[in-house]
Amino acid sequence: MRKVRIGMIVAMPKKWKVDENWSVIESLVRRHAEDGVDIFITPECFLDGYAVTEDDWTVERFTQVAQVIDDSPYVDALKKLAVQTDAHIVFGLTERQSTDFYNCALLIGRDGEVAGKYYKTHLQSHDLRFTPGWDLPVFELNCGKDQAATSAVAGMVICADRRWPETIRTLRVKGAEILLMPTYGMWHLDNEWWMRTRAYENEMFVCFTHPNVALITNPKGQVEAKLQSNIPSVLIHDLDLDELTTNMLKDRRPELYRALGDTTIRFE
Repeated sequence: MRKVRIGMIVAMPKKWKVDENWSVIESLVRRHAEDGVDIFITPECFLDGYAVTEDDWTVERFTQVAQVIDDSPYVDALKKLAVQTDAHIVFGLTERQSTDFYNCALLIGRDGEVAGKYYKTHLQSHDLRFTPGWDLPVFELNCGKDQAATSAVAGMVICADRRWPETIRTLRVKGAEILLMPTYGMWHLDNEWWMRTRAYENEMFVCFTHPNVALITNPKGQVEAKLQSNIPSVLIHDLDLDELTTNMLKDRRPELYRALGDTTIRFE
């Protein structure tokens, strides 16, 4: 049996309050350190509270809360936390590279090393202060322990990226079995249907992680687990990767979909 235990953090971060937001994440992860979680996931840009949209935003102020990955005390603390809890951690933050800012989902392995990262690729009017990402990577993660040890392939998207079916399909075709999704935006009932559809059409698990709700949808398009809360909480749930199917994936006809890659088509 291929089991992966997910820990999805439900908590509302405070704008610009990096220290306070880090304390929330650290306390929640440590609270569940003995629960055997393989992968913890935070909401989008949790460290700075998704401050990119604020009216009092300035480049100088954003620079103060953005993190340089190789020179960040919070990333260093995150690495230690991953080792101490023996868990992967997907952490939402703003990354700074020179004068560019990226909406980043940073993946720390249970060995305390940076296992990868994903930059939000689809930017809307409210977050154009970010630089868009350029890749849709997948990551092989070592999950479980001892006799239950297994590997799992995960892909990541951030919030609005979920609106484009091609994004999730690309990750699934690359081998992703689980979609890890830090978000901050819409979390209404319509979104629940969207996530059920994304899971069904790609025959995979979707883990939607938001400050107000954690939602897991399964390959059948059903709601597998859900936690809605206005106090800091963690949804812990076991995914059974043996439930994955490839019936529709095997019957795809990519030769019919070539127009999807036509960059000459323009829409007003």
